[in-house]
Amino acid sequence: MTFGTTGIRSMVLLGAAALLAACGGGGGGSDAAQAASAAPAAAEARAVVYQVASLQQPADAVQDTVRVKDLAARAAVVPGRVALGPLVQQKDAAAASGPGARQIGSVRPVGDTDTVAGTAQRLRWTATPAGGLVAAISFAAEDAHGLRLGVLVKALPGGAMLRVYSQSSPSAVLEISGQEVLQSIDRNVASGDTSDAAHTWWTPDTGGNEATLEIELPPGTPASALQVSVPRLSHIYADLSLPTAEEAEQVKINESGSCNLDSTCYDDYASQRNAVARMVFVRDDGNAYVCTGTLLNDRDGSRTPYFISANHCFSTQTVASTLRTDWFYRSPSCNSRTLSASTVARNGGATLLYASTNSDTLFLRLNETPPAGAVFAAWNAGSQALGTAAAGIHHPRGDLQKIAFGNIAALSACSALTGSSTTFSCSGTSGNYYRVNWTQGVTEGGSSGSGLFVNGALVGTLYGGSVTCTARNGSDYYGRFDVAYNAALQQWLSPATSASGRAAIYRFFNGSTGAHFYTSNAAERDFVQQTYPAFSYEGVAFYAYANATAGQSAVYRFFNTGNGAHFYTIDAGERDFVRATYPAFQYEGPAWYAQTATGNGATAMYRFFNRSTGTHFYTISQGERDFVIATYPVFQYEGAVYYAWTN
Repeated sequence: MTFGTTGIRSMVLLGAAALLAACGGGGGGSDAAQAASAAPAAAEARAVVYQVASLQQPADAVQDTVRVKDLAARAAVVPGRVALGPLVQQKDAAAASGPGARQIGSVRPVGDTDTVAGTAQRLRWTATPAGGLVAAISFAAEDAHGLRLGVLVKALPGGAMLRVYSQSSPSAVLEISGQEVLQSIDRNVASGDTSDAAHTWWTPDTGGNEATLEIELPPGTPASALQVSVPRLSHIYADLSLPTAEEAEQVKINESGSCNLDSTCYDDYASQRNAVARMVFVRDDGNAYVCTGTLLNDRDGSRTPYFISANHCFSTQTVASTLRTDWFYRSPSCNSRTLSASTVARNGGATLLYASTNSDTLFLRLNETPPAGAVFAAWNAGSQALGTAAAGIHHPRGDLQKIAFGNIAALSACSALTGSSTTFSCSGTSGNYYRVNWTQGVTEGGSSGSGLFVNGALVGTLYGGSVTCTARNGSDYYGRFDVAYNAALQQWLSPATSASGRAAIYRFFNGSTGAHFYTSNAAERDFVQQTYPAFSYEGVAFYAYANATAGQSAVYRFFNTGNGAHFYTIDAGERDFVRATYPAFQYEGPAWYAQTATGNGATAMYRFFNRSTGTHFYTISQGERDFVIATYPVFQYEGAVYYAWTN
């Protein structure tokens, strides 16, 4: 279908007209009002602020859809099997104490699936009720407390569904769409990394010595189009969930030094401890590590999940994509030495914003919404006076959250640490680091990146130290937050102009029609998931502005009352032509706001026209764009139609 002289065809089949009536439209209001709001006056530049208060994530904050699902009612998928023996290397050597991140897992090659052909041989494809294909591979490693599979992606349909679970609990399935995996890879590649590590998706750790990877392909996609392999996995030898009597030297609950203080015992720091999360990640070499990080507030209280840690934990986008954060990872009551049932994990990784050895600072934006009750910490970007009382909140050796108390004794200059550093060096009485002496508690490997708090506000992040429970005369060193703030962080934490935040645009695949549906409304997203089983949720497709913002143009939405299709266009001229020419198209107003050109960190939105169904398909992923061009000849590529964001 062609609308007017622009030649833009933009229908997406929804499949059921009742859906729109139940969920509401995309906006509305008069054209005059929309035109007036589409180009607000540019905001006046604001002075930089140097401290902000904390902010708690409310219970009604829009959360990402639940990733772990119960699929017990479906038919079981018989997997191919790959088995590895026990880990050969000495675990105590791998986890030896030293500055920096604490190693908790070792890379292991997987010969059976190290090529696309080898992986394909173990995928036993069967037909799904929707007309697609599904297959799985079970990986087992003797003595492992967890497995993360390194899935090397050469070609993957965005409409695929990847599932990770254990054979002992096949109903508890962690599910992610192919387009989300491709977006993660796109971020890695956009950062300048073109290695195999950048094209690898590390599965979440489901715990135990076995993990099953299941892949479901959408209808019309041949198994031969899938090109993935699993050349390696990360063997988690540390028990990150429950205390055990064995492997006393490994990371587990209560394994840190006996002089550590349980943070749950100190309610005066309730706000700060709820801002601190344990970090678990996989470096390019396939080894897994733990560090500590802190969620930060910004001047506008936008609840953007800015997250700070140490540069020596990692400093690349590729590793940021593997990040898992564990929230409320502490004891439920003072000195109970057990794990709280309130612990929540987020597996969505992060976007790297800044990393510098100058103050050993790592600054991220998490890709998933922090859980309700998490706190966006206060911070102070002023230089702190010597002798000031301070507290550090951290996860020593990946243990339950601890707290230490002391004071800022001096300034210091420290050498740059890398991920492979085994020693650190700090000296002098000036520099970009605070030297801290503890009166109670200590820090250890795994505490790296944790926050130093003065009067409740974050003022530094842990670089390294020499204090232990048995050697109390040393000091710890924290990268100065004010140095990192003045160098770069203020552009995010204290932006010169205030703008409405970007909203997620959610994507569904309608198995009945073979078309996609997009919505910016979280309530509509939830309604579709609860009401229409034919709609497979594929996660966040991209981000755009929910409200009129300077420099953005409205993306208009129509509903075709004749066939239940939606039509989207950013072209106001086409909008007017459709309204004047096609009475079956019900105008619903702006759905979201995006850009008609590059800039402002925006990424091209690509469009295809399906010559068979007359529908359009949109993707912001270059990997998915290339897959569609190579695999589906019926899809006519129409190029970039507007520009939106991947975060």
